[in-house]
Amino acid sequence: MKKHLQVEAIQSGTVIDHISAGQGIKILKFFDLSSESQRITVGLNLPSHDGANKDLIKIEGLTFNKEQGNQLALFAPKATINVIENFEVVNKFKVELPQQIAGVFSCPNSNCISHNEPVDSRFNLTTRAHRTKLKCHYCEKAFDKGLFTELD
Repeated sequence: MKKHLQVEAIQSGTVIDHISAGQGIKILKFFDLSSESQRITVGLNLPSHDGANKDLIKIEGLTFNKEQGNQLALFAPKATINVIENFEVVNKFKVELPQQIAGVFSCPNSNCISHNEPVDSRFNLTTRAHRTKLKCHYCEKAFDKGLFTELD
């Protein structure tokens, strides 16, 4: 059986692999990756080794560190980050849900002080029974991750 690449290799940058099918576009939107000047390749509904489909994002010229990669865990808890240099994987890690996330989402509570003061939003994350909750650092209200639809 001859193996062939479905997505072009990148010289240097980041590959986000093992994204659950349908989450790739959300990641691009939430992290505003498409507004950057880097070349981005997106694969949607690609076959995975386990028989399911997956999404894949390749970003030329942008290297994710572990902290940046872990912010993706809200959308793709099984994602793998591959750092590429000279067409070779030089670092590979699985994302982990961070304890805190800052400056990514607006608080859904319209009365929260974070809407009226010049501060970055900040949330503490907890997971119970496979449900992730985000608790606002300022108003201390907890929200289901499904309520977060906009960037700051």
